[in-house]
Amino acid sequence: MARFRLKSCITLIALALLLLIITLVLKALTPEDSPFESPGEIKVNLYRQTASQNQRDYNKSPEETKMKDPAESGKDAELESTLRKFPPPNYYLHAFYYVWYGNPKFDGRYIHWDHPQLPHWDAKVAQEYPQGRHKPPDDIGANYYPSLGPYSSRDLSVLEAHMQQLRTAAIGVIAVSWYPPSTKDDNGEPIDEIIPSLLEVAQKYHIKVAFHIEPYKGRDEVNMFTNVKYIIEKYGEHPAFFKYRTNNGKLLPLFYVYDSYLMNSEQWAKLLKHTDSGSIRDTPYDAIFIALLVEEKHKREILTAGFDGFYTYFATNGFTYGSTQRNWVSIKAFCDDNDLIFIPSVGPGYIDTSVRPWNFKNTRNRINGKYYETSLSAAMESRPDFISITSFNEWHEGTQIETAVPKTGQTVYLDYLPNKPTIYLEITRKWAAIFGGERQRWQD
Repeated sequence: MARFRLKSCITLIALALLLLIITLVLKALTPEDSPFESPGEIKVNLYRQTASQNQRDYNKSPEETKMKDPAESGKDAELESTLRKFPPPNYYLHAFYYVWYGNPKFDGRYIHWDHPQLPHWDAKVAQEYPQGRHKPPDDIGANYYPSLGPYSSRDLSVLEAHMQQLRTAAIGVIAVSWYPPSTKDDNGEPIDEIIPSLLEVAQKYHIKVAFHIEPYKGRDEVNMFTNVKYIIEKYGEHPAFFKYRTNNGKLLPLFYVYDSYLMNSEQWAKLLKHTDSGSIRDTPYDAIFIALLVEEKHKREILTAGFDGFYTYFATNGFTYGSTQRNWVSIKAFCDDNDLIFIPSVGPGYIDTSVRPWNFKNTRNRINGKYYETSLSAAMESRPDFISITSFNEWHEGTQIETAVPKTGQTVYLDYLPNKPTIYLEITRKWAAIFGGERQRWQD
């Protein structure tokens, strides 16, 4: 009997020691052990964001801690269920995105959908083509008709739908067209006030937002510094704000600069070179600045100016030196030789005759997706650092991959038939996976 009790005691002691060891191991596990760490170059860590938020909740006093609304919990669960249906976002795949659209319900009138038909610069040629403004909702300034109709960029349900389409396409970053506060393009209204909503909705869908700085009136090196400072101070801490880790280990925002050639290299160098007293380099507002490559001579000028890389924007193969796909391999070689980033821009096609009725020579037929796939293949051959898509929703120039539907009436519209409205999202999704795999292979 004594031996039996001794054996029982030994067994209990061993069990207690086992439980103690398990407890210590579990306590040793921290959020840093998360398997969801993103690639080193991109600042994306969804698990840690959630963990840090939970930690903040634990630090609250009992008075500050409230039971979560069951309806809110249900929405969170529904969102997580929706997110699981999407492919993972590729943060090296960027899409140019526009928030300049408006309609009477949200903006008091149609904005951009009523785009004017622009006259040709030659008065004799201009006389041969129609002029005047489009009259939505049936007559819009586009050759295709959006499945969401002539929407407003202020409509949160539209932003939600867009993020879902972007995630369907596995796009990780949108480069939003941006004008400084109180400024606007020739046919729109100020858009900076839309950015907070865009960031919030993008974050829900784990999409990042970069800024595509437009050639606003009076743009120079001084107010560029001011405006970059404004963007970083106002939006830079938002979790959806896109940042990229450079080769020297800095985590920096990335800015696309449209029509950068409108300022000369000497002006840009004052902002972008370390040698100038007014330089943005090595300040809290330093960033990666990507210039638009149009002509071949711009390669050397962009390098001299102190930019960090090129993008090509235009979806019309052959329209410019930069947008000519056969040049991309040599452009990438130039970038490699000079420590620059190369971001070729691909698109599903091009047609802008609804707003430039005389510009039919630059039309590029979509050929049921073949033009897009050829462009993506050409981009891949250059082994780019990123790929940019022109565009998600630039409807005036017919470069959108956003869903479109057939539309009948007095105005004749093109459509994606015989394919589904999602055809270009699906093509993007396929190539996002190919690009992701190839990038990994190039690094290996």
